[in-house]
Amino acid sequence: MIEIDRITKVYGSTTAVDAVSMTAETGTITAIVGTSGSGKTTLLRMINRLVEPTSGEVRINGESTEAIAPHLLRRRIGYAIQGHGLFPHHTVARNIGAVPELLGWPREKIRSRVDELLTLFSMEPEAFRDRYPADLSGGQQQRVGVARALASRPDLLLMDEPFGALDPIIRARAQEDLRRIQRALGSTILLVTHDMDEAIRLADRIAVMDAGRLVQLGTPAEIIARPATGFVADMVGEADRPLRLLSLIPAAEIAEPGPAEGEALPAGSSLRDALSACLASGREAVAVTTDDGAPGRVTLDAIRRRGELV
Repeated sequence: MIEIDRITKVYGSTTAVDAVSMTAETGTITAIVGTSGSGKTTLLRMINRLVEPTSGEVRINGESTEAIAPHLLRRRIGYAIQGHGLFPHHTVARNIGAVPELLGWPREKIRSRVDELLTLFSMEPEAFRDRYPADLSGGQQQRVGVARALASRPDLLLMDEPFGALDPIIRARAQEDLRRIQRALGSTILLVTHDMDEAIRLADRIAVMDAGRLVQLGTPAEIIARPATGFVADMVGEADRPLRLLSLIPAAEIAEPGPAEGEALPAGSSLRDALSACLASGREAVAVTTDDGAPGRVTLDAIRRRGELV
């Protein structure tokens, strides 16, 4: 569990982060959302003490970060940033194994962990272990950056706009990778983003920052349905609200037996995905995979009826 207790950062006459308190439960993703200058990145960097707080306290599993030397603290906390920050003259394996090497892990244990993470990220170890960052696509580089942050099995993974430099298609795949791997490893993640869609897609809870203050903390459904301030409502977008609520509902939830034309949507697709598929194809129904793996379909009428309830 990560506890942030009235954390504050003041630069001269400017309060960048103003008495923020929040808790991130173990094994969850919390997205910190806000516009540029809202204090979200400063808040994130105070957790691993890249920025020292003016006042307040951060506790990881009950232990104050002030009680841990900064360099030792950072070895316990994974950190992934936009643009990945890989060492260009080191191989993929050496990049991923950097922190375990600093921690003194045996060579074979490091190699095993590198191969485990490459496999989790759908990158064949034999094909990628000895490559250099320049030999990888942008999406592959980002995967390696996240793998490196996870390599030492950290208590916490901090991510600062990690997918911001990726094109939309690769970004969506990277988000799917992150959610899948977070569920597999049970990682606790704090993710900074300016993109509300990304926060809704990934997070268990969303923290909205405005002018250094935490103005709302809640589940994606709570943030969308009951914005606490006008700023939060603007972040959600009134016109986008129905679609964002549909994105939280699994398509399989309203699937009915029966055939439908076209390739089935993958398991885990939302009603927003089903609506997009219907509109793009001009069909009245799309095929889906139900929770038990059986074929089914979602009709446009059923999506409309469910949409009236959200």
